[in-house]
Amino acid sequence: MQVLLPVLALSLLIVPAAGAQEAPSSAGLLRAEVLSEGLDHPWALVFMPDGRLLVTERSGQLRVINDGAVGAPITGTPDVYDQGQGGLLDVALAPDFAESGRIYLSFAENAADAGLQRGQGTAVMTARLVLEGDSGRLEEQQVIFRMNRFTTTNRHFGSRVVVGNDGNLFVTLGDRGEQDRAQDFGDLAGAVVRIAPDGAVPADNPQTEGWAPELWSKGHRNPQGATLRDDGQLFTVEHGARGGDEVNNPQPGANYGWPVITYGEDYSGLPIGVGTEKPGLEQPLFYWDPSISPSGLDFYAGDLLPDWQGDLLTGGLSGQVLVRLDVEGDEIVGEERLFAGQLGRVRDVKAGPDGAIYLITDEDNGRLIRVAPAAN
Repeated sequence: MQVLLPVLALSLLIVPAAGAQEAPSSAGLLRAEVLSEGLDHPWALVFMPDGRLLVTERSGQLRVINDGAVGAPITGTPDVYDQGQGGLLDVALAPDFAESGRIYLSFAENAADAGLQRGQGTAVMTARLVLEGDSGRLEEQQVIFRMNRFTTTNRHFGSRVVVGNDGNLFVTLGDRGEQDRAQDFGDLAGAVVRIAPDGAVPADNPQTEGWAPELWSKGHRNPQGATLRDDGQLFTVEHGARGGDEVNNPQPGANYGWPVITYGEDYSGLPIGVGTEKPGLEQPLFYWDPSISPSGLDFYAGDLLPDWQGDLLTGGLSGQVLVRLDVEGDEIVGEERLFAGQLGRVRDVKAGPDGAIYLITDEDNGRLIRVAPAAN
């Protein structure tokens, strides 16, 4: 694990035209161009095989974006708990999406919709997307997963959904603002869980003694970014408290320590846990102090920025920054901060099929932004 100073502090920008900004980087001059705006706190984006984007809005809408044009809301999305950090969260495509139209949505669910008496929790729905132009509808909706304990707090829902190379799903879950739940191994909060496409427990889950069978790893605070490397390894980013944001490579049956160990401190300034390390608890690959509130995560594999291939991209909410993490093997050896303070709260980041970097901003007037070399 390493924490490193940024390779470049990139806050000095040249503004060439309305709606676009330019900034230096280790790969040359980059241009950030606004493609769409008017989104309501967008939370996640994913490219469909035809190049169009699916974007979730936290208030409950799922939309298609085609060449910057935002389609009408897709009907049939789940009812969501749209308060605090809750709402419609991640969207992921099934491996056979081109044939089946199958997608996965994670969301904050009300207890009444789950047949429970009180509270809220993170859930995952699968459905078939039927496109009609740049809108459409969901059919065959089925909730395949929900947390096993709903509570009334309105924060730390997670939640990213990543489809593994074997078709099983990784789902990241926050501690729901109740930190001790991350060390309760019968509780799915503060964890990465792994489930089959129908919500069943895969036979090759860790099945660690005393752990709920869905659990892949525990001791996470609020993981809001997750992605898969080509070799099937899962990588995540999660929010610390005041400091202590982390990058992890969650391994089956491993405990990442929150709130026993952390590189952050309580918002009151008081310490949390026993310090930064303890035997039996894992260290992060990388951490930030002070926090940037990382959200969204993707590996870059395009041709427009060849020197960045295999590196991680993440956004910063409080940091209002796009971050590149220099990855060599299983280590993070450097950090580069891009467009700091200029693009707003970056909620999700994806490497596009054209080699550009696409991101969305978390605001009332949320924007879709394309980042590429200034010459492209």
